[in-house]
Amino acid sequence: MDCIFCGIAEGKIPCVKVYEDELILAFLDIAPICKGHVLVIPKEHHQSIASVPEATAGRMTRIAARIGIAFKRELDADGFNFHLSDGACAGQVVMHAHIHVVPRNPEDGFHWNWRQLKYASEDETKAIAEKIKQRIKG
Repeated sequence: MDCIFCGIAEGKIPCVKVYEDELILAFLDIAPICKGHVLVIPKEHHQSIASVPEATAGRMTRIAARIGIAFKRELDADGFNFHLSDGACAGQVVMHAHIHVVPRNPEDGFHWNWRQLKYASEDETKAIAEKIKQRIKG
């Protein structure tokens, strides 16, 4: 397997670490959206967040939040984004689950290009919500 993030987690590929414990590693992105952009990864290889053990995923989220707080306190960021892409169609480029944590300021020049859709009806909205609820229960 030629996974760059596995190589980083194993210490075979250098990175600038900001956090590490037995489950996860957080390091500066080499192609940041904004200066300070951090990636939080599980040390174990998981292509999708869906296969990351719950304890590890929880730790990833908690440390990502702490990194965001550090951005506000140490980098004078006004806010931060968490971003996780799961699958190539969602924009995942490195097929190892990871969370982007990006410091934000009003003048940073970065904009998400969300398009806004509308549901055809209230019935469609409820039907989609019900499908999601049933799958979560399982």
